[in-house]
Amino acid sequence: MSRPLHRGATGIRISGNSNDLWDSQMKDKTEKEDMDRNRSSDQSYLALKFPFRVLFPDNNSPSKYVNGESGFASDPFSVGSPRSRHKLTLLLLKLSLAVIVVLALTGSFWWTISISTLSRGQILHTYRRLQEQLVSDMWDIGELSLGSSRLQELEFCSQESEIYVPCFNVSENLALGYSDGSENDRHCGQSSRQSCMVLPPVNYRIPLHWPTGRDIIWVANVKLTAQEVLSSGSLTKRMMMLDEEQISFRSASPMFDGVEDYSHQIAEMIGLRNESNFVQAGVRTILDIGCGYGSFGAHLFSKQLLTMCIANYEPSGSQVQLTLERGLPAMIGSFTSNQLPYPSLSFDMLHCARCGVDWDHKDGIFLIEADRVLKPGGYFVWTSPLTNARNKENQKRWNFVRDFAENLCWEMLSQQDETVLWKKTSKKSCYSSRKPGAGPSTCSKAHDVESPYYRPLQGCIAGTQSRRWIPIQEKTSWPSRSHLNKSELTVYGLHPADFREDAENWKTTLPNYWSVLSPIIFSDHPKRPGEEDPSPPYNMVRNVLDMNAHFGGFNSALLEAGKSVWVMNVVPTGGPNYLPLIVDRGLIGVLHDWCEPFPTYPRSYDLVHAEGLLSLQTRQQRWCTMLDLFTEIDRLLRPEGWVIMRDTAPLVESARRLTTRLKWDARVIEIESNSDDRLLICQKPFFKRQGVSS
Repeated sequence: MSRPLHRGATGIRISGNSNDLWDSQMKDKTEKEDMDRNRSSDQSYLALKFPFRVLFPDNNSPSKYVNGESGFASDPFSVGSPRSRHKLTLLLLKLSLAVIVVLALTGSFWWTISISTLSRGQILHTYRRLQEQLVSDMWDIGELSLGSSRLQELEFCSQESEIYVPCFNVSENLALGYSDGSENDRHCGQSSRQSCMVLPPVNYRIPLHWPTGRDIIWVANVKLTAQEVLSSGSLTKRMMMLDEEQISFRSASPMFDGVEDYSHQIAEMIGLRNESNFVQAGVRTILDIGCGYGSFGAHLFSKQLLTMCIANYEPSGSQVQLTLERGLPAMIGSFTSNQLPYPSLSFDMLHCARCGVDWDHKDGIFLIEADRVLKPGGYFVWTSPLTNARNKENQKRWNFVRDFAENLCWEMLSQQDETVLWKKTSKKSCYSSRKPGAGPSTCSKAHDVESPYYRPLQGCIAGTQSRRWIPIQEKTSWPSRSHLNKSELTVYGLHPADFREDAENWKTTLPNYWSVLSPIIFSDHPKRPGEEDPSPPYNMVRNVLDMNAHFGGFNSALLEAGKSVWVMNVVPTGGPNYLPLIVDRGLIGVLHDWCEPFPTYPRSYDLVHAEGLLSLQTRQQRWCTMLDLFTEIDRLLRPEGWVIMRDTAPLVESARRLTTRLKWDARVIEIESNSDDRLLICQKPFFKRQGVSS
């Protein structure tokens, strides 16, 4: 009679003959005694073996015990046979491997979390350098693959491009369907790029050194006719005299004293003694809309006030071009269809003297944009015949502007003759205390974009959500305003140590720039015939463009060093946006995408500076090329103007090779022995229409 026999946990059924039962039982007894003797040593092994069976299964062994020759299930843990010893050896090896892996993973984990911030920064730094080297190599390979034709020097643009500004093609905009004034606005695309070098007019002459150049400019340098001067209706446009070769902005006649009297009048309307007290009243930066030829800003510059001129694009008689030629801040900008590329709450005062903006049009949306860029407690000055209107139509227009300004929470402080002065509220509660439906509503947080980039004009009051809402009367006056304290820096998410480090860095970097640049100017730069030896370098440089301004440290260092310059601080759209910080320091700046042409005329700047811009453009992987960028710099730069570019060695070397196509004089300078950055110093030659360098 057969019966089942169970062995351990296997549950395997074994059948046998009744005559063999005693032998089987005796054999079982012997094996049981052997296993009892080994159980104590096997238990510790089993305790370690089972957790790793899942990770390291034995492919040569079944998952369950199988029948042996005796009819019993074989015990894989028995060490009595060579096969068992072999299995044990394999399992020990697997166990050792598992321990090694665990220890390695544990060590890697603790090593990772123990890396310091500096080490992580070094790793990232090395990665970026390798990436930039790769981009540089790919650029060289791409240039070679295009053939010798693309490696040749660039051609000169046609004569029609002497004052051409890309993105402001009125005829093309009309063909694209733009109308109602928007055809004069800025419209950029990839087709806006040009691949030629803009030459100056035939009789172009290097501008006079500052401050002489502020009052006298060469007629041939600008496209302007005497008829345009005489027919101008602008107050400041009439403050000039035209002769055969020069335009003069100074004279002993009473007419030229009008700007001083006018600015004095504005100061009195605020309640100040004269315009010298503007700074004490919290005024430092002024947006001069439709600025004429910059006479208002030129006069206030001596009072430590910084005036930014904006005006529409004009194919001739350009207000912006003449203002820049005088060494004063200016750029193309208009109240047409898009917001200006400035942050909300940027300027202490807005000024419009017969500026040509119809403030009553489009339901007051232009006044809303003016309110957006005006700081709390700031002033809006408007001089127009409309304020003293006699006919009903003009009276209706004036009443609209006056009532709309009141609904914007502007307080009319004074009106004298044609000039009216408002003060923007310093209290946010004013907007909620208005009558229901009175005036535009405040923007929601989603629509209150602090730094818009040519977004469409919007009909709500912006800036009320900003942490930068601080009345100008509560700010420290200039120049202390440029040194922000710890609580002010937290508004911009900036640590005081980073801000101090940047300032200290520029205090040492700027003298190094000048020590490098001065020998080039005085030793290598050919003196122009009939001129005396040049005065200190800052007189040869007046208009400065910083293409990647960061915190505005370069600008601040120039002013602290006593350099008589002004700087257009540009914050690229693809990088960290510190433009609000820059304007709150009492400096001027603008957002810009460097894959697009800058909104200004050719030959606007004496010096172009760019630190880290090539690296930024490389990391962003923009659709434009390095050649596009340098062609635009060539357009912006005056003849005999300078470029200072600091970046990594691979990118600087690629840039140096590219400058040969632009016919620039360039040299690469090693900054420090322990730095892999390089300095690229370039000068643009003075080419005339015949293509011969003078």
